[in-house]
Amino acid sequence: MKRQCGSNFKKQREENLSSIVVPTKTQDRKKMMKKRLLLLFGNVVLLIQFFYVCSANEPLTVDGKVLVLDESNFESAISSFDHILVDFYAPWCGHCKRLSPELDAVAPVLAALKNPIVIGKVDADKFTRLAKKYDVDAYPTILLFNHGVPTEYRGPRKAELLARYLKKFAASDVSILDSDSAVNNFVEEAGTFFPVYIGFGLDRSVIEKFAIKYKKNAWFSVAKDFSEDLMVLYDFDKVPALVSLNPKYDERSTFYGPFEEEFLEDFVKQNLIPLVVPVSYDTLKLVEADDRKIALTIVEDEDEERSRELVKLLKGAASANRDLIFGYVGVKQLEEFAEKFDIGTKLPKMVIWDKGDDYLSVVGSESIEGEDQATLISKFVEGYREGRTMQKAISSPSFMKFIHQSFDIRMVYFLVFIVAVVMLIQTINKGGDEHTRVPNQDQVDHASSSVSEVESKEYKAGDKED
Repeated sequence: MKRQCGSNFKKQREENLSSIVVPTKTQDRKKMMKKRLLLLFGNVVLLIQFFYVCSANEPLTVDGKVLVLDESNFESAISSFDHILVDFYAPWCGHCKRLSPELDAVAPVLAALKNPIVIGKVDADKFTRLAKKYDVDAYPTILLFNHGVPTEYRGPRKAELLARYLKKFAASDVSILDSDSAVNNFVEEAGTFFPVYIGFGLDRSVIEKFAIKYKKNAWFSVAKDFSEDLMVLYDFDKVPALVSLNPKYDERSTFYGPFEEEFLEDFVKQNLIPLVVPVSYDTLKLVEADDRKIALTIVEDEDEERSRELVKLLKGAASANRDLIFGYVGVKQLEEFAEKFDIGTKLPKMVIWDKGDDYLSVVGSESIEGEDQATLISKFVEGYREGRTMQKAISSPSFMKFIHQSFDIRMVYFLVFIVAVVMLIQTINKGGDEHTRVPNQDQVDHASSSVSEVESKEYKAGDKED
């Protein structure tokens, strides 16, 4: 029995061995090569993942260079820095190309501040989810993130001016000035972009609330030690006093109290804008937050000498009627805005506009053309206060919508271009002989931006391409 079992086992083993195919040396080499290639490929994948994770998690630093942001590091960037200016650009955009070297130049200047401001950029054409999240629909769109809160930047774009403009956002809410030279240096360094408020003999706590509330619109400070010469220079004769300066328009105003919140805020709000506001996209955005009505003067050309003289007269009326905002606009400068107020009437003319869809015309004062314009302005204001007015509807679209769009005709050019392209394609298709290619959205946008650049070669703050 044992002999037979051993014989069966031996026989089975021989059968199993006979069924095994012994690999050749060539097959061994191929298998080994495959294993090595798979192992190498796996290692490469791991290395790529490692470097990707490391780069995504690498801490962002202030090194004076423009940060290249994308979906992997954007949120980290805006949470890591108190102040970061982000340029949402498109590679084909002409305005973006002009802006890029300015940002490169200003980045080290802003990085060297005591409270640094970082510059970053996002290719919005590539990272469309980021662009959509922040409502980017034209290029460049520049957003300033202060402690993570975005505000659209509409200031100057030249490096030197951009630096002076942005320094305010990294400065203290209220600067403490302890000498005449400190006051003068503060005013000089503030520049001309924003109004400046100086509280002479005031405690910081009196204006700190409004300094925080209106930080993006003005500079705030308090002067502790100053001479009588400085009082003469800034035109106040007693303390405490809050002096408002608007260097851009060469305007100054002084408030002696009462320093209760209601009266203090009224003074601050009234002096955030000039006595007579030149109408533009930026100023309309500014006055939108003010609840006062606008006494709007429409002239043919605001650059004419007679228009400049008229503005001087309007300043006198504005000083005596601070419950109204006085503004002016030239038909030559902003026709699509001015024509909404029936410019068929002889110009210059005045209307009262509540920033809505209606305006008031004063009966008997439809025009202020004449020898004694100061009297005609006074008559207009008097007629408005006495209720001798006629309500009229502005031409559509709604002006509240108008405020939220830029005042140019590039969109018209864009639409005309689209229609032309469609007609051209249809014409070629009718020929039926040639293969045609429809431009994609990027190509259409690129071409329309070229039309815009031909229309206006001047590079101005706020210029964008749709």
